[in-house]
Amino acid sequence: MSKKQESSSPKGSTPASTAHSAFSADAVQPLLNAVALRFNRQYLGQAFELPPEVEAMQVFHDWAAGSLEAKIASRFWEIAQPQKNQRCLDLGCGVSFLVYPWRDWGAFFYGQDISTVAVEALNTRGPQMNSKLFKKVNLGGAHELNYDSGQFDLVFATGWSCYYPLEYWQGVMAQVKRVLKPGGSFVFDVLDINAPLAENWSILETYLGAEVFLEELDVWEKLLKDSQVKIEKKQAGELFQLYKVKF
Repeated sequence: MSKKQESSSPKGSTPASTAHSAFSADAVQPLLNAVALRFNRQYLGQAFELPPEVEAMQVFHDWAAGSLEAKIASRFWEIAQPQKNQRCLDLGCGVSFLVYPWRDWGAFFYGQDISTVAVEALNTRGPQMNSKLFKKVNLGGAHELNYDSGQFDLVFATGWSCYYPLEYWQGVMAQVKRVLKPGGSFVFDVLDINAPLAENWSILETYLGAEVFLEELDVWEKLLKDSQVKIEKKQAGELFQLYKVKF
């Protein structure tokens, strides 16, 4: 069953169960809006008003100090490093092209994100950094990919799958499968809810405005198996489990 972190109490809160249903773009839109707002505010440096008990948590102090991201971000290139002249699509890219060594990899970068702030920043600064490798960043959810079929060698999606129910991920995988070249790889991560940091991080995210769906790793892997997706590599991180798969 899918579980979503309750926002009423940061201590001892009990996740609420929700039944799976068929993916609906209209149903998921409020979630997309909430996540976009949460990250727009962070990118703009706007203040968040949080309860004292949340601000007392170490995970909040790490987030406020700017050290949390480096600690929890999945190092996707360790299991699928982009190669020269490969076409790569980064879903939920944030400001990826500005902070990761895409220029060293020599791969062509395409991105997509729901944050208007991130999209504007990348489309402004990306071409200034490397107009050959930086192609474009589109605004929109990962369930709507306006790219040609078989366009990409690699597709990445890290740091955000936990904000949506499993049925949404099924819609995402269908789109990723379409835009990948035959034999191309999809690299993504999922929240490891048994990681020591997971509970407090989920509470923090809820109060920042993006509620978290809590799923066991074996539920994710059953979804992949049922979808006839082959897991090629796995890599555990501080908070997220990274997967490299092929369709």
